[in-house]
Amino acid sequence: VHVQRVVDGDTFIANQNGKEIKVRLIGVDTPETVKPNTPVQPFGKEASNYSKKTLTNQDVYLEYDKEKQDRYGRT
Repeated sequence: VHVQRVVDGDTFIANQNGKEIKVRLIGVDTPETVKPNTPVQPFGKEASNYSKKTLTNQDVYLEYDKEKQDRYGRT
């Protein structure tokens, strides 16, 4: 898939065969930066910035968990 933009340190939006999907990284849990009604957690911005530098506009290979989507509809 091609990473279009990073939402936060552990979630990004990608293009998969012309379709936009939201991807949550398995085994990665970074401090929150965009959770509603929750203040930005310490080091959340740093984690988000690192993911943005590393992933934005990159092609990445997806490896799925047992289920292709989680309960929030993320791949």
